[in-house]
Amino acid sequence: MIKNFKWLLLVSLTFMACNSDDDVTVPVESSDGKPLTAGSADFSKYVALGDSFAAGFSDNALFIKGQEGAYPNILAQQFALVGGGEFKTPFSNDNIGGLLLGGNVIFGPRLYFKSAPVPVEGTPTTEVTAHLSGTFGNLGVPGAKSFHLLAPGYGNPAGVVAGTANPYFARFASSTTTTVLADALSQNPTFFSLWIGGNDELGYATAGGDPTVNPLTPPATFAAAYNALVTQLVSGGRKGVVANLPVITTLPHFHVIAYNQLTQANLSAGGVSLVGTLNAQLYGPLHNALAFLGQGSRINLLSATGNNPLLIVDETLPDLSANLKAVLMGGGLDATTATVMGQIFGRARQALPTDLIVLGASSRIGKVPTVAADGIASPSPSLSQLGVTFPLPDRYVLLPSEVAEIETATNAYNLTIKAVADANGLAIVDAKSIMDDLNKPNGITMNNFTLKATFVTGGMFSLDGVHPSPRGYAFIANKFIEVINAKYGSNLKGVDIGNYQVLFPATL
Repeated sequence: MIKNFKWLLLVSLTFMACNSDDDVTVPVESSDGKPLTAGSADFSKYVALGDSFAAGFSDNALFIKGQEGAYPNILAQQFALVGGGEFKTPFSNDNIGGLLLGGNVIFGPRLYFKSAPVPVEGTPTTEVTAHLSGTFGNLGVPGAKSFHLLAPGYGNPAGVVAGTANPYFARFASSTTTTVLADALSQNPTFFSLWIGGNDELGYATAGGDPTVNPLTPPATFAAAYNALVTQLVSGGRKGVVANLPVITTLPHFHVIAYNQLTQANLSAGGVSLVGTLNAQLYGPLHNALAFLGQGSRINLLSATGNNPLLIVDETLPDLSANLKAVLMGGGLDATTATVMGQIFGRARQALPTDLIVLGASSRIGKVPTVAADGIASPSPSLSQLGVTFPLPDRYVLLPSEVAEIETATNAYNLTIKAVADANGLAIVDAKSIMDDLNKPNGITMNNFTLKATFVTGGMFSLDGVHPSPRGYAFIANKFIEVINAKYGSNLKGVDIGNYQVLFPATL
């Protein structure tokens, strides 16, 4: 009945934007002609701690070319011009991306754009258990939360399957009991960067605000971890740079799938509209029954013109399963059908503009719900199209209350980051303000190139809607350099972001 929703035409993409149309131009080239200097900083031994952003994760995978353009690698190249030393990265085996564990694929290949984002051909060759020896300056660990950097055994391969260890860190941890922080400090660094906390909010957001899948880190837990990290990193007078966090729901990942994604073309078969049939057999009876219960606004009839809202589950609504069953039976439905309808639609409603649909829903809308893919299965074959005849489950939808919860937590994280940075005299990148500017109509201009937060076309983000593009990482590196120069009196030039691709091709 419903056409494939896996990916959408770019002309139909919807994006969140702020009201200001200010254009932000950021000079990165020094014009005074003076020799480059490190100022009061010592870049001779630089270590970078963080998560997937520090690692160079892009297009939903970690791969060599992406790692080469990670912002810490770009920083290290600039530091080398003023006395910076060797900076090693735990590179993947290939440019396919993904991971193997015992020969089994646990993370798939990277994406590239072929009319739509699709995986590159090939099988990952990077094996978690093929341990890398030596020490590494880039200690970015995809998936790491703030407290994970302090967790002993976070790089133990034996804990990967159990979920107590991280497969990326397991490849290069110095021992099975070490911590990310310990591996950084063991190198006696003279300068550090720390950008951590994105996963403290991201996992909760991409799970649709479901704490059973991935809980939001309590601000007190974040504060304790962050204080512990920085206290040890600045020991002995080390200098460094940190960054705060954007509200994760402002990333393009959450603004690709519109709340009213059901088009007239989607609600048709063989060129014949199915709106009338759906209204007569499902939406009409549901609306009338809910109206009888004083909840008629939850589900209205589909319109025969324009887009229609998706059906979603809203767990904050009163559960009307039993009441709905009774009303539908009173209207002539048999007990079995009425029971199923009550179970499915007891907390269902049509989506509103304030609801955010995660990008992962793109491959599931219109499909049959399964426990493996969606965490739930439909008890009725006739009510088995996600978002259309069966409401999208919680894992695909961020409700306004969940968005507010994420924003409150992020603001608390950022208060901690600023307080700790100020107390220790560290340079700080205001990533939250930068993200706000990227969401403005004119975005941010650097080196005569404009970057925006729009999916695919904005230039800043890769095809997973969360991680930066190659050009986006170069932009971030320049932002780090700006605050380092301002804080420590250095005059690093930064890089021309025009020399970095917006999207990686299929073959690298």
